[in-house]
Amino acid sequence: QVRLVESGGGSVQAGGSLRLSCAASGYTYCMAWFRQAPGKEREGIAYIEDSGTTLRSYSMKGRVTVSRDNAKNTLYLQMNSLKPEDTATYYCAAATICRPDFWSTEGKYTYWGQGTQVTVSS
Repeated sequence: QVRLVESGGGSVQAGGSLRLSCAASGYTYCMAWFRQAPGKEREGIAYIEDSGTTLRSYSMKGRVTVSRDNAKNTLYLQMNSLKPEDTATYYCAAATICRPDFWSTEGKYTYWGQGTQVTVSS
């Protein structure tokens, strides 16, 4: 069992930046960031394996950087040039089996954090 705890969310103005963190209670091979806006489906944002391989969604590509510190079992998401439409609850997730072909599929992840709110005002 792995516990995930996100932090770093908050309120920013459009064009601003935020760095989200996700602390894991144990080692994880594949992790990802998702987000969910009110009334919308959960959307995969970025994915990273312990090898450093990363994948990102088209919707935020160029504005996000996913990274991890394997020694600290911590996942990060640096978000820049934030837009009001980026307002959502952001979740980190961990998978026991790496499936990069399906990285943005919720069902491939076993563990989820409680989420951290990001609000971007215009």
